[in-house]
Amino acid sequence: MKSDGMQLELRDEEWPFEYTDHDRRIARGICFDEDGYFYFVRARRDDDFGKATIIETAGGGVEAGEDLLEAIKRELSEELGVTVEVLCQIGTVSDYYNLIHRHNLNNYFLCKVLSFGEKHLTQDEIESFHLSTLKLKFEEAVAEYEKRRETKIGRLIANRELPILRKAKELIDSDYA
Repeated sequence: MKSDGMQLELRDEEWPFEYTDHDRRIARGICFDEDGYFYFVRARRDDDFGKATIIETAGGGVEAGEDLLEAIKRELSEELGVTVEVLCQIGTVSDYYNLIHRHNLNNYFLCKVLSFGEKHLTQDEIESFHLSTLKLKFEEAVAEYEKRRETKIGRLIANRELPILRKAKELIDSDYA
């Protein structure tokens, strides 16, 4: 599988840094279909990060014994209910959530949707985050990320994901059109 190798290092400028006590290895997918739509999760949260509605790529923590490809396919199936073809690794984003003392290592993959099925959300994803699926054209997705910059957590996520989304669009237009 081809890897673009994009690397970003981001700091959390929203909350003061005290210390980092854990790392989280994460697999995330920029998912698109043959009609040019992208698929994201919308979360409505009211927690330590504040009250916010956010847009985010589907994905999550890599489980013990799992490689990145297994993790991305599992996460996309759970959160979006999709089966995908993983086309390439777009790159990685290292960022921080100072509020919870966490360093995130986000591994992004470009994924073409092959089929839709049933989601398998956790109780926490249903009851605490109220996860739902967003189906958006590229310009709509960029606008949604920009709109969600109104909150601290929305800014952290937009800073992390917009450069990756733009790179994904370049890859789709040049290599997967």
